[in-house]
Amino acid sequence: MVPKVRSFILSGIDAQVCEIEIDLDDTQLQKETVVGLPDAAVRESLERVRSAMGNSGYPMPRGRTLINLAPAHVRKEGPAYDLPIAVGVLIAQGVIQQRVPAGVGGGSGWNGGVGESSEELFGLDPRSVLIAGELALDGRVRPIRGVIAMTSLAKSLGLDAVIVPDANAPEAAVVDGVRVFGVSSLAQVVGLFNGGLELEPTPAVDVASMLESSRAGVDFGEIKGQESVKRALVIAAAGQHNIVMLGPAGTGKTMMAKALPGILPPLTPEEAIEVTRIYSSAGELEAGRGLISSRPVRTPHHTASSPAIVGGGIVPRAGEISLAHHGVLFLDELPEFPRRVLETMRQPLEDRVVTIARAHGSVKFPASFMLVAAMNPTPRGDVAPGEVGQQEMDRYLSRISGPLMDRIDLHVEAPAVPWKELSGKATGSTTAQMAEQVLGARSMMRSRQGATVNSVLRGRELDEMMSLSDSAQILLEQAMTQLGLSARGYDKVRRVARTIADVSGSNQVLPEHIGEAVQYRLLDRRV
Repeated sequence: MVPKVRSFILSGIDAQVCEIEIDLDDTQLQKETVVGLPDAAVRESLERVRSAMGNSGYPMPRGRTLINLAPAHVRKEGPAYDLPIAVGVLIAQGVIQQRVPAGVGGGSGWNGGVGESSEELFGLDPRSVLIAGELALDGRVRPIRGVIAMTSLAKSLGLDAVIVPDANAPEAAVVDGVRVFGVSSLAQVVGLFNGGLELEPTPAVDVASMLESSRAGVDFGEIKGQESVKRALVIAAAGQHNIVMLGPAGTGKTMMAKALPGILPPLTPEEAIEVTRIYSSAGELEAGRGLISSRPVRTPHHTASSPAIVGGGIVPRAGEISLAHHGVLFLDELPEFPRRVLETMRQPLEDRVVTIARAHGSVKFPASFMLVAAMNPTPRGDVAPGEVGQQEMDRYLSRISGPLMDRIDLHVEAPAVPWKELSGKATGSTTAQMAEQVLGARSMMRSRQGATVNSVLRGRELDEMMSLSDSAQILLEQAMTQLGLSARGYDKVRRVARTIADVSGSNQVLPEHIGEAVQYRLLDRRV
């Protein structure tokens, strides 16, 4: 009987089953071979497995060892197969006892002729679990990426448990309904299967409690002045709108972007697990951290490449916009980013998903994020007086394409803070006050349109939710004509106006809401 052990293949943030088959032949010369489209890291696993088994007191088999990773047409990459390969080899040698189906070979329920089949005595059945982990040469088990996807796969298959590196156990325990065994060595795994080790599963993570304990790092109350920008950020947070802040250096733009997550609604348990799953698959989750409990804020440098921002690589990985899923992507000094990089963001900003196509298939990553950008008016950070200064500012702003700026809902100016406000005590809006406004607006949205936020309303939905008064309709028509807004800009104004009405507690969109929304199209005629 050919031993079979199950692990997983990570594709984007999803997982599929990988069946590992081990065939030993003592009549042939000693040789180890891995087939099934392994990458270099998988092929090298044979050397790690050999050393780990030898240093743990388990001999490698003599003769030919053939290891097949199925399905054979899907590429396997990474060191996660070290542990399941070692388990398969140990099963093939009889070191790990494996249950035999009734009636096969006259067995009594276990190989080796053992006449008992209770898990309490003999441990786990290797066929009822998913196994993954990287092996050190001394037999220790090192962490891997994608463990949440693996545990979710086990749950969907109705499997009993997963065996993962000890450092990955907290994140695997986020998935309810699957026993998680965190192991630190190959010897522990053997003990789990043979019944020689009593190891309690990792306790399930109380997701709701972790989310309740999350706190914002920066309070808007610490920021002096900029009340008009704070107002725009409330609107952006309420409707999940993209926003760009334009102003001279040192006016608090970066600090306000860092404070923004504090006024966003808390992550729901489903959102938190989805974000954690992305970080786990990308290898960005801190060791021992079970859950991303607060909305992520990603701040890539302007030298970042397109694959770093959007995602990519030979084996596709999530980029910054996917790591900012359900959170904030903050681009400081927006015009300093290469134009080619910025243009790759246009499609994800609209579709809220990234599709990366490769020769062997395509991978989708979620990318529902708030874009928050900050920019100085010129490379110097201020504006010179007169026509020369205006020309310099126009040249700097022209680095950003009109179609990209069209996709940003709110353009707001962050002026220099006057000395009187700067030298006095901070008395402006606080995070708690602004968060209350955002939650009130979100409550109105839920009662009207369910979980859909205003920024993603499309076509007929947007027409149904607007409820414009006659005077508001006339004002919107005038704005379209005078500003020369595109069809996309027209819809942006309507969505923002709908959010302003929600923040104000109004079911109908009034002229003052349209007027304020139009004011947030500051850069439409300058790029």
